[in-house]
Amino acid sequence: MITLAYPWLLLLVLLPWLPFVRRPHRQSVEAPVLPIGHWLTSMPGVSTHGQGTPRWRRALMLLAWLCLVLALARPQHVGEQTQLPVTGRDLMLLVDISPSMEERDMIQQGRSLNRLQAVKRVLDDFITRREGDRLGLILFGTRPYVQAPLTFDRETVRTLLHEAGLGMAGRATAIGDAVGLAVKRLRERPREQRVAILLTDGANTAGEVTPDKAAEIARAAAVRLYTVGIGAESMIQRGIFGNQRINPSRDLDEGLLTRMAQQTGGRYFRARNLEELEGIYDTINQLEPIEQDGQTYRPVKDLYVWPAGLATLLGLLLLASRLGGGHRRNRANAEASHD
Repeated sequence: MITLAYPWLLLLVLLPWLPFVRRPHRQSVEAPVLPIGHWLTSMPGVSTHGQGTPRWRRALMLLAWLCLVLALARPQHVGEQTQLPVTGRDLMLLVDISPSMEERDMIQQGRSLNRLQAVKRVLDDFITRREGDRLGLILFGTRPYVQAPLTFDRETVRTLLHEAGLGMAGRATAIGDAVGLAVKRLRERPREQRVAILLTDGANTAGEVTPDKAAEIARAAAVRLYTVGIGAESMIQRGIFGNQRINPSRDLDEGLLTRMAQQTGGRYFRARNLEELEGIYDTINQLEPIEQDGQTYRPVKDLYVWPAGLATLLGLLLLASRLGGGHRRNRANAEASHD
């Protein structure tokens, strides 16, 4: 649909006709006619032929004026109404990348994966499905850091997650500091939309803020914290003296993760294998709806450049014709004076 941003400017179209509006008849006195025609017509550059402006030139002038007025009125193309998703959540992902995440106790189609590889596979799908949400990514080990600030650009978040490497943030696990950093990033967002998902395979072994204190800060800031403990409970380890069964998740502090989640109104989940990890993020998708009621907008594209360009072209054409006509008249007058 074509509309005009300033339709009232179309009144300027009438401006060239204002001098021709009839004025009230007044009694006038005729002025004397001076006999100057005989020498005026003989002056260089003045011709007795074609005293009026040619019709084609007047038509071009009028068309140029119409184009200029149309450009000033700013024509626009307004597109179809489009639904804009409004973010349902500001969701911060907290991922443990300490060296213990290298444990290869996640199985997919008979092939063993380490814990971080499994997390990347599951979170890749989770991030894809959170269309309309603002997502952020915090990686932590001995200290946490923001790998991706809150953004609607899910592709960037996914890429930065896949670039994360084991041990990049140190060899310990600072759960409390990671939650504190997430709260800092989320507290400026609307209260009902603040969500953090913490995934780890161990206990808090570093940091300046204790996990319980961090959970208290999160609750005060209305941040819901979902905690995920990852790691198998039993696996066969091969050694010099034969195979033995061990618990690779013996360092996981489930009591702490449960307490932190309950304190902030979230939930604790246990992922012993890849299937359980996928189910956990499916559950979080259901607990945290993706979209609220959307807003609508119409895309607008300005079209004023076309009439403005045409007006400029016509103006240049008129200028060229005037210069060419003046040159021809001067040459004719010069030839007449020689005769």
